[in-house]
Formats: sequence, structure tokens, C-alpha cells
Amino acid sequence: MTSNILRASTVFRTVFLSRNMVIGLIITCTLVGMALISYFWTPYVPTAMNFRDKLQAPSFMHPMGTDNFGRDVLSMIMVGARNSIAVSLIAVLVGAGFGVPLGSLAAAKGGWVDGLVMRMTDMAFAFPALLTAVIITTIFGPGAVNAMIAIGIFNIPVFARVTRGASLGLWQREYVLAARCSGRGDVSITFLHVLPNINHILLVQATIQFALAIVAEAGLSYVGLGTQPPMPSWGKMLNNAQTFIYDAPWLAIFPGLAITLSVLGLNLVGDGLRDILDPRVRRQR
Repeated sequence: MTSNILRASTVFRTVFLSRNMVIGLIITCTLVGMALISYFWTPYVPTAMNFRDKLQAPSFMHPMGTDNFGRDVLSMIMVGARNSIAVSLIAVLVGAGFGVPLGSLAAAKGGWVDGLVMRMTDMAFAFPALLTAVIITTIFGPGAVNAMIAIGIFNIPVFARVTRGASLGLWQREYVLAARCSGRGDVSITFLHVLPNINHILLVQATIQFALAIVAEAGLSYVGLGTQPPMPSWGKMLNNAQTFIYDAPWLAIFPGLAITLSVLGLNLVGDGLRDILDPRVRRQR
């Protein structure tokens, strides 16, 4: 009990000593909190049009101004955060859910199984998220669900390669060889000995892929393949802002800033997690 308390206090102290982690957590928690609040409250109805208030500059009534339809930009940013986080989270879960088992299988079996899995990942890398989305939306039509699938498919080979690379060395360790001698199978060894020792690598990779998924979702929405109107999306807001970039620059500034801060916050969190969870980094410090 005492050792667990000491371990928790050490991790807690390390978190607050990591400047990157603190800044990243503040940014990320602010954006997540804004997304959660949007489920219950926004300053205005984000889809409500009011042409009398169109293209208003930021003011007390509209802190981020209004767009060409008179919609409140702050309300749209809040709901857009909800959509971006939901799409990106599910896409990362899809990528990890399929990629981690594939990478673990390749590392455990080796030989032709390893070669087959790696060739499959090479083929997947030949179809980036945007191209995959074009193919999927051509068949099933544009939408947030198809964007999740497209980004998730692109994440699968990433997690597979990271898992395989991190696992290969562990299969030669003494404790794994001892587990094999005791009669444990590959699945049991993977869950009991391999994955627990690479979970910090997978967690950091997940934060990186989360940030990339937010950018990918914004890009898909920008070209009309992601979240569809009337639901707000940061990428769609950037697309609509092109026409008014000189007359109403806030239409591009605020969604662009939201995307930038989201990616920055998640990357800082990932960097902080690496500092906390990776024993090699801790020893160097």
C-alpha cells in the first residue's frame, strides 16, 4: 500500500515538474471541456441563421464574431470541437483495436506471418486517409462516420508497425523465455508480459495519432468529405472563410487557432507522457 502511494506521488510530482505536460494538459482539458459543455449549452444555437447580424466582428455579444449567415462563431467552434474529438477518438480506437493485435501477432510468430502483416501495412500506407475517404465516400457517401473509418484504416498500419517494433526485442528477454518454458502460449505471453511493457509507447503513439486525426478530420471536412452541414466542423468553417478572408479574417483565425491548439496540446501531452512513462528518459534525468 505504501509503495503504491509513493509510486503515485512520484508520478504526480513528475507530471507537475514537466512544463510540456502541464501546458499540454491545460490546452487539451480546455478543449475537451469546451466540447463537453457544448452538449448542454452554447451561447447561441450554432445552426441558427440571423442575416441581420452577419459578418459581425468580435464583440461582447459575439466574442468570436459571426459568419456570413449570422451564426455565432464561438458556438460553432464549441460544437466543432465535439465533432472533431469524437471522430478522432473513434478513429484512433479503430486503428489501435486492429493495429495492436496485428503488430503483436507479427512479433510473436515471426517468419512468413511477420512478412505478410508487414506487406499488408505497406499496402495500407499506399492509400492515405484522404484517398481512402474519397474511395469510401464514393461508395457510401460523405459523412462523419465514413471519415472515422477512413482515418481509422490509415491508423491501423501505424499501430501495427509501432507494436511490432516495440515487441520484437521483448520476445528475446529472459522472462519471456521462462514463460515459454513454463508452458505459456503466445497469446498469454503477449497479454501478460509483452503489452504491459510497451503500453507507454502505445499510449504516446495514441496521443500523436489523435492529433493527426484531428488534422485529417479537418482536412476531410475542408474538401466536403467529413462532417456535413448543418453540423459545424472546423475544416468546413475554414473552407467557408476563404471567400471572406479579407473582409472577415476572424472566420479563418478562430477555427485555425482551434486546430493548432488541439494539435499542440496533444503533442505536448504525448511528450510529457514519454518523459513520465519511459524509464530510459527518467534515468537520463
